[in-house]
Amino acid sequence: MTNGLHAVTVLVPGNLNPHALKRLEETFSLVRINKPDPALVTPDMAQSVRGVAEAAGAGACFIDALPKLEIVANFGVGYDAVDAGHAGARGVMVTNTPDVLTEEVADVAVGLLLSALREFFPAEQWLREGRWEREGPYPLTRGSLRGRKVGIFGMGRIGMAVAKRLEGFGAPIAYHNRRPKPDAPYQYHPTLLSLAGAVDTLVSVAPATPETEKAVNAEVLAALGPQGVFVNIGRGNTVDEEALAEALHTDTILAAGLDVFRDEPRVHPRLLTAPRATLLPHVGSASITTRTAMADLCVDNLVSWFSEGRALTPVPETAGVEGRQ
Repeated sequence: MTNGLHAVTVLVPGNLNPHALKRLEETFSLVRINKPDPALVTPDMAQSVRGVAEAAGAGACFIDALPKLEIVANFGVGYDAVDAGHAGARGVMVTNTPDVLTEEVADVAVGLLLSALREFFPAEQWLREGRWEREGPYPLTRGSLRGRKVGIFGMGRIGMAVAKRLEGFGAPIAYHNRRPKPDAPYQYHPTLLSLAGAVDTLVSVAPATPETEKAVNAEVLAALGPQGVFVNIGRGNTVDEEALAEALHTDTILAAGLDVFRDEPRVHPRLLTAPRATLLPHVGSASITTRTAMADLCVDNLVSWFSEGRALTPVPETAGVEGRQ
């Protein structure tokens, strides 16, 4: 039963999925501000807000500006813009939306890899510009998925889904994580550099952490070699974008497929002009079906927390936080 939840005030800082907003308006007492800025928190909000539903982040100062806060429901599997460690220390639950976007994002990873290798977008431009008729067939592509060895950087749920898809193409799989995964039937490499040296295709699904900051650097890219392909569907700040642009412009690697960038929506200008670079505007989970499922899980975490005292998908940093009486 959720009828009593109308007395619970939930704050939405910034934009949020329309389906999530509709459900929040129907279920809770909803208040909104333009962004997660503590300066925008009014005294009334400070005394009434018990939940936050967001896709724009929640820093420590913002969390501290809401003394009654019990839960931050993050719209998305990545929650690096939420200070989950600080939230946990304050007894505030943080949730995200795993699983429901796994298959969609894994599909995009494979699509990026195929497009980068086989140059689908330039080939389509060739056709649309009439060059097929004037000049003949599109030039043969240097890249092919045939005979490739794939490395996965970040063998979580999405990494496993990508690996299973690429197994279907006959590609051997290896991976690098902080530690081996007992349920991953693939070769483990203790360092990213070791993995890059053993494969010619690197797919990054790694989260943004201090340890992964610019982990994909010039040395890693050089280890991939001149036939190397790099695909990123994880987070943009796990890559040294200047090194990646240089590697593409100098043929240190063959191609790249990117759905995420360090300073979104701004893209490094040398990536925009790099040869054999397929660039997407962070659309990995951007289908109506998947975003609706993410919205439902985001709201369901709030409903479960305030009606049953438990979160459905707590992040590790706040797994031990208990509901308040």
